[in-house]
Amino acid sequence: MTRGTVDPSAPNELQGNSPAHKHPHMMRAHDLLEKERHLIHSIRRAPHRSANPFLINERQGEKQLCISSKSLRVEDFHLVKTLGTGTFARVWLARLKDEKDQNKVYALKILRKGDVIKLKQVEHVRNERKTLATVVGHPFITNLVASFSDEQHLYMLLDYCAGGEIFTYLRRAKSFDEETSKFYAAEITMTIEFLHDCHGVAYRDLKPENILIDADGHIQLVDFGFAKTVDNRETYTLCGTPEYLAPEVIHNSGHGLAVDWWALGILIYEFLVGQPPFWDQNPLHIYEQIVDGHIKFPKDMSPAAQNIISCLCKTNPSERLGHISGGSTRVKSHPFFEGVAWDDLFYRRVKGPIIPRLSHPADTSNFEEYPDSDSRNQNLYTDDLKKKYEPLFSDF
Repeated sequence: MTRGTVDPSAPNELQGNSPAHKHPHMMRAHDLLEKERHLIHSIRRAPHRSANPFLINERQGEKQLCISSKSLRVEDFHLVKTLGTGTFARVWLARLKDEKDQNKVYALKILRKGDVIKLKQVEHVRNERKTLATVVGHPFITNLVASFSDEQHLYMLLDYCAGGEIFTYLRRAKSFDEETSKFYAAEITMTIEFLHDCHGVAYRDLKPENILIDADGHIQLVDFGFAKTVDNRETYTLCGTPEYLAPEVIHNSGHGLAVDWWALGILIYEFLVGQPPFWDQNPLHIYEQIVDGHIKFPKDMSPAAQNIISCLCKTNPSERLGHISGGSTRVKSHPFFEGVAWDDLFYRRVKGPIIPRLSHPADTSNFEEYPDSDSRNQNLYTDDLKKKYEPLFSDF
């Protein structure tokens, strides 16, 4: 079982799918998706032309999504198996019906409009789609292929990441050694750097359950339901997972990009120890521990690891590594990351320390088993709700 979030209606996974509308004067769904995949591939493989490798063409990404949004329908997909469920969403392994290659699959996230409204998740869902459309092509972020909607549902189609959650591997191993922890912490650091420095986006829900492993052992960050563009402004929404909340979120004093650096410190600790530094069955007791900010380190944890965790988990965000002068560069130059070849990592020139067992690209053995019941036919999105909310879903 995975840990819940402070907002119980937040989706657990962010992988999704989109179908294509068949029309004699339109491209077939398969052709559209192939075109998009080619564009995405060209972005990912583009030569390094800038001193900042994180500057990816976001306008290109938005254009790609608009092409498919007008063409795809859920009926164009065969829903193979449930990969995950949430309060108002279900994620399916999906295959285009006219696809000859049975190993070419996607993850289709289906969100029920009525439940999204009832649970007050409209802003989160819109932020999720907007953020993913903006960051298309980053090597460590789940890739949104298309989005679309029908009368009752919203759909997000993403590349399928067959390795499953890093949470599963961590629980199986009890804890990671420092080299494994360093590798994945480095990839997360570059992802945070990209979201913050290039887009002013705070991710706000970093935890092992939201990090998938691909076939080559690299990460894919998923579930952007809490992501929000904040730049240098502050927001006051209480959201995230209790064990990973920063003190300023608990105090409701306004928070910004610094919350992700706090969460990185908690993540590194959980990688190395097997559990987060602040934990209790009662969330209120967790909050008390977080606000107190005292972290107990195992005696066998290296000084470099203890130091970076301590620096990232400063209770005062103005003193927090990553948020202080020097930003992400200071994080990457910390002794904990000594020996990391950042450019090689970004361009995936090395394989990761965890290589999933996969018999074929559509293998689902690394995900939990879920019943495949389908509630997509529930008529929860009434005419009254449509009049008020349908304009807010126009991006899909």
